[in-house]
Amino acid sequence: MKRTVDKVIDGDTFRVKRKVNGSNYIRLPGFDAPEINTRGGQLAKNRLTRAIGKNVTIQPRGRSYGRVVADVRHNRKNVSKTMKKYGY
Repeated sequence: MKRTVDKVIDGDTFRVKRKVNGSNYIRLPGFDAPEINTRGGQLAKNRLTRAIGKNVTIQPRGRSYGRVVADVRHNRKNVSKTMKKYGY
């Protein structure tokens, strides 16, 4: 399903304008970026912001802590794989 990114929260979580499976918050699987208030957190957020763009395609996998865990693509590229290339 296609969604518009509303806000990037940190290096592995973002918010969409229209809910997916009951939540506006999406968590990317397969890696763990630093939290925003820890060392490297702002850099991870900035990298996800560049990797994700504004329009994404989301394929839900499950839920975690009120967020939808989902495979996400931007311009046909897997965003989790892009973040892994950054070392996360």
